[in-house]
Amino acid sequence: MAELGNLAGTQGAEWIARPPHEELQHKIRPLLPSDDPFYQPPLGFQHAEPGTVLRSRDVELAFLGLIPQPIKAVQLLYRTMDMNGEPEATATTVIVPAELAPGRPCPVLSYQCAIDAVSSRCFPSYALRRRAKALGAIGQFELFLIAAAVAEGWAVSVPDHEGLRGLWGAPYEPGYRVLDGIRAALSSERLGLSAEAPIGLWGYSGGGLASAWAAEMCAEYAPELDIVGAVLGSPVGDLGNTFRRLNGSFLSGLPALVVAALAHIYPDLDRVIREHTNEEGRALLDSLEKMTTVEAVVRMAGKDMGDYLDEPLEQILSTPEITHVFDHIKLGAAVPTPPVLIVQAVHDYLIDVHDIDVLADAYSAGGARVTYHRDAFNEHMMLHPLSAPMALRWLTDRFGGRPLTDHLVRTTWPTMFNPMTYVGMARLMKIAAKVITGRKIGRRPL
Repeated sequence: MAELGNLAGTQGAEWIARPPHEELQHKIRPLLPSDDPFYQPPLGFQHAEPGTVLRSRDVELAFLGLIPQPIKAVQLLYRTMDMNGEPEATATTVIVPAELAPGRPCPVLSYQCAIDAVSSRCFPSYALRRRAKALGAIGQFELFLIAAAVAEGWAVSVPDHEGLRGLWGAPYEPGYRVLDGIRAALSSERLGLSAEAPIGLWGYSGGGLASAWAAEMCAEYAPELDIVGAVLGSPVGDLGNTFRRLNGSFLSGLPALVVAALAHIYPDLDRVIREHTNEEGRALLDSLEKMTTVEAVVRMAGKDMGDYLDEPLEQILSTPEITHVFDHIKLGAAVPTPPVLIVQAVHDYLIDVHDIDVLADAYSAGGARVTYHRDAFNEHMMLHPLSAPMALRWLTDRFGGRPLTDHLVRTTWPTMFNPMTYVGMARLMKIAAKVITGRKIGRRPL
C-alpha cells in the first residue's frame, strides 16, 4: 500500500506525497485525542486509499503514564472507514524492536487492547503515552504483553480500533481499522518494515472482539496482507447475550458503555432509548461517555438498566429495533481464513462460554483452522495473563511456518496446570519488572 494512495492530482492534497512528521517533544503532556489536532485528518484524505498514512509523530510511552519506556514508538494517523464504508481516520501506535533478526522480514503483530470505553482517554494512542491521565484505562496494563511481543523481536501495531468516536461494540469497522493500521505500518518509510512481513493478530475480551472482526474480514478486505494467525481471547461472541448476562451485576457498566456507544450509529436504538428511558437514565448514559472503563464499572456496579425504563427491559430488548442491532453486531457472519487460536474460560463471569463454543463450532464448520483452548479452571481476568505464554508460542509457530493439525482442537486441561505456563510466566514477570522500572527490554524469545 503506497503512502500516496490515489491522491495524485487531488486539489488541496499535495502534502500526501510526504506525510508530515513530528519529532519527539519532551516534557509535554499529551492532549486527549478529542482535543489533539494530530487526529484531525487533512483536506482530501477521503480520496486516499485505505491504510494511507496521513501524518506521523514520535512519541514516548510510559507505564501508567508515569514510568517512561526506552523503546522506539511512532504514531501514524491513517485513512480507514466506518461500518458503512464512509472514510474516516484513526491512529495506531507502532513499536519496532531495537534488535531485528537478520536475514528475514520482521514479523508484525497487531495487538488490540481492550479499550472497552467511549472516552478517548482509554484509546491506546493516549493511554500508553507518558504523562497521560488515563486512570482506569485497561490498555495501560496491557503494556506488559505488548512489551513481551517486542521482546520476541516483533514489531507491534496497537490501533485505536474503536475509531475517534469510541464506538465500542460496532461491527465490521474494528476490522477495517485493524487491517488498515497494519497497512499503514507496513507502508511507512520511517518504520522500515517489509511489505512481505508475516502478520499476526492478538487481543483479549474487547480486544479479542476487534481481532475476531479483523480475522473474519481480512480475506476480502485486505487480501494482500500475509496474516498467518490470530489469537482471539474471550472474544465476546454475542454482545446481546452478554448484555443480558451482565446487566444488574457488578459489571453492569460494561454493557451500559456498549449501549451508549451504539446509540451513536443506530438511529432506531437511539430513538428507543429516548422514548423509553427516563431522564435519570439518559443522563447516566451521557455521563458514561466521559468515563474510563474501570470508573464506569465502579459507578454502575449493581445497576439494572430496566430501572430506568417505562416498560419491562425484556420487552424492550425483544423489539425489532433492538433485535436488529444485537443480530448485526454478532460475530460469525464470515469465517476467518488465517488459523485462529480461541482462548476462553469455562467459569467466565463476563463472557458465556456457550457463546464462544458456538462461535468456535461455526468457524470450524465453515472450514477455518481452529485451535480452541477451553480452560476448565480459570476465570476471565486470570486467563488473560496465564494464557499469554501459550499465545506467544502459538504465534511464534505461525510466524515460523510450522504446520497445524487439520482438525478442530479443543483442549480442556487448565493452563494453570501446564508446567510450560510457569516457564513462560517467569519470563513475563521479568519483562514486567523491566516495564515497571523503565529498563530496556532486549530481544529474548520465549
